[in-house]
Amino acid sequence: EWCGPCKQIGPSIEALATEFEGKADVVKVDVDAAGEIAARYGIMSIPALLIFKDGKEVDRMVGAQPKDVIANLISRHL
Repeated sequence: EWCGPCKQIGPSIEALATEFEGKADVVKVDVDAAGEIAARYGIMSIPALLIFKDGKEVDRMVGAQPKDVIANLISRHL
């Protein structure tokens, strides 16, 4: 809730969750509330966008990016 860049991309993430419905799960995780997840994946800076395929991390992007950049990141791994 305190992360400005996270708030900035929040609407894009929510829109992408709808756009990729049935093709990819797009979810948000609050690293303050789920610190064990942040530790498990070595998240040191937020926002961090992690892409998983078959249960394994295949890509990651750190920092606020425009919606189309995030969509392209997801699309590359479908």
